Amino acid sequence: MQFVVSKQNLQKELGFVQGVVEKKNTIPVLSNILIESVGENTIRITGTDLDVTIRCDMDSEEISAPGSICVQARKLFEIVRLLPDAPVSFKKEDNDWVTVKCDRSKFKMVGVGRDAFPEVPTFKSAPTKISASVLKALIDRTIFAITQEESRYTLSGAKFILDKSGARMVTTDGHRLAYVEKKEVAKNGDRDTLDTLIPRKTLAELTKLTAGFDAEISLGMDENHIYFEVGPRLLISRMLYGQFPNYEMVMPKNNDKSVEFDGVLLNQAIRRVALMADERSHAIRFHLEPNQLVISSQNAEEGEARETIQAEYTGEEADIGFNAQYLQDFLNVMGDGKVAFEFKDGNSQAQLRPADGGDYEYKYVVMPMRI
Repeated sequence: MQFVVSKQNLQKELGFVQGVVEKKNTIPVLSNILIESVGENTIRITGTDLDVTIRCDMDSEEISAPGSICVQARKLFEIVRLLPDAPVSFKKEDNDWVTVKCDRSKFKMVGVGRDAFPEVPTFKSAPTKISASVLKALIDRTIFAITQEESRYTLSGAKFILDKSGARMVTTDGHRLAYVEKKEVAKNGDRDTLDTLIPRKTLAELTKLTAGFDAEISLGMDENHIYFEVGPRLLISRMLYGQFPNYEMVMPKNNDKSVEFDGVLLNQAIRRVALMADERSHAIRFHLEPNQLVISSQNAEEGEARETIQAEYTGEEADIGFNAQYLQDFLNVMGDGKVAFEFKDGNSQAQLRPADGGDYEYKYVVMPMRI
């Protein structure tokens, strides 16, 4: 195989693909990417860890000998990133080694045979489409609430539902829950309902693929995989299996007390007070009293902190403990604007949401801590 490609295009596509490449080296071939020619002037780059696969198509400047090569993903990315801005030529040698030339630079890389690289599921085109910006917004508003504990398998991704009413994404780690919904977003797929669990790694890669991509994404599913076609790039992911918790049961139904805050001011106050919170529990206290919220924390070894925020609150005094990081995760995503804080008492789950509603129905439920 022999071909020439643009350095800028190659670096961009390698950046997408190497994100999914196996890093633990449990199966050595998975640290490689497959580069092959497709048709007269297209080069296809594929990387996989067997759970998530990314396939990128790019134009070549010349394909003088079609074929395929398999090379170490991380090392190739490091090389290409430092090359001058000039065409990059690849040539496969007889022993599967690959020669890479660019301007005055020349590298020889150890390759592996094409047969060693795993087969990738074939994409079945689907009529269901969703705007890339909508999908990215759903992920950004929920991904932070996915559990980091590998043992909690069904919580290690997002529940994603797409039907004729709209798109919903829900995540939880057992201590908090993020829910976001956008009405009437799917195209052409009104008859098809997608209801699946998407792994966290897949969501993280999707945010990279959808950044700066303004068009629509095509979605498809088979028995084991979900497919996202983002322009010339295709992401294939295994779906998670298992019973996702009944999130509707977690949503508070009788939070009869509500108060609004400036989201940025609340976030900054929590961040300052959290400096003196216990490093393991991140526990802070909300003390609500007429017309103000007092946020406080204390640490037996380092000291304590306290900050007061003015608030239009006329209810009874209440004390609620929270993990400061959980509140900050939501407020960081929400950004500017007013946030509505709704609660019942110090022992029941509280709910935060944008006070103005907006284009998305966005709710964030947090369990209180004992303080």
